[in-house]
Amino acid sequence: MTVFFSIVQSVGVLIGLGLLGFCIIARRMMPGNALAFLSPLVLEIALPSLIFVSIVQNFTLEKFPNWWTVPLWWILFTIILLIITLLFALISKPETRSEFAISLFYQNGIFFPLAIISGLFGKDSIYLVTLFLFISFHPALFFTTYRFFFKDKSSSDPGSVKPIDWKKIIHPVLIMTLIALTIRLYGAQAMVPSFIVSGLSMLGAMALPLIMIILGGSIFVDFQKKGTFETVEVIKFVVVKNFLFPIVFLILLLIFRPSYSMALIIFLQSAVPPITAIPIITERMGGNAAITNQFLVASYIALIISIPVVFSLFSKYFPAP
Repeated sequence: MTVFFSIVQSVGVLIGLGLLGFCIIARRMMPGNALAFLSPLVLEIALPSLIFVSIVQNFTLEKFPNWWTVPLWWILFTIILLIITLLFALISKPETRSEFAISLFYQNGIFFPLAIISGLFGKDSIYLVTLFLFISFHPALFFTTYRFFFKDKSSSDPGSVKPIDWKKIIHPVLIMTLIALTIRLYGAQAMVPSFIVSGLSMLGAMALPLIMIILGGSIFVDFQKKGTFETVEVIKFVVVKNFLFPIVFLILLLIFRPSYSMALIIFLQSAVPPITAIPIITERMGGNAAITNQFLVASYIALIISIPVVFSLFSKYFPAP
């Protein structure tokens, strides 16, 4: 039960921060369009700073002798995720199947695992290093592949599909991960001035609370365009995304039996809600942004129950060392 309540506390903090952001925008304490300016602060400055400090301070070859296998696990995870996404998407309505599938496939792979790992194992946990190595290519995957979910809807207007933005693919998250990893592999961490590490630590500390406040505000802005509430589709989505996905991956983990660190990261990736940019991308591609926003909000609300339940199940078969 200790693990159960620790997870409840970690997720509860995130939900609380999201509600704060929701109230800030709802009460017009900050204009909704300010969120577009705050998001790059988190994703391109605060989060890369957090990643840099975590790897520089905690990565060693003694602790991570097989560090190079982590991206390979990510590739395997992504392939399996795509397969089960396409299978489960068949239960959705044909007219919103693209929206259902894209919301299943792209998970919020950094911030929720970050909060859960920090809550369970501390802010300097070595599992955070595994998380950052695992997720480093996720932004590139998202920005290069999301359009394929809507190819039928966007093909009638080729001009509406923007060319690939390489600045988003070569993301600061990937850049800082590679820089920090290179520094540690060459043993040059002592050459990094302490004031730089301290400054980046302060910036990194903003990442998690600020992104959740932004998320809450974004949900308020998007939910004003909620459209007709699709009760049946939303229930289907929550059952699949929040409960069936982690159960499927738990079964696969019991078959493959990776290390605890790798099993923990893969399981958390399978259990978290969709990435918050899904409604924006859906609208850009001419899809039904209202229903993806409903999927997103419902999955986040259900998280307060689903994560403690499924993680308790995971802990039964993969006890922490």
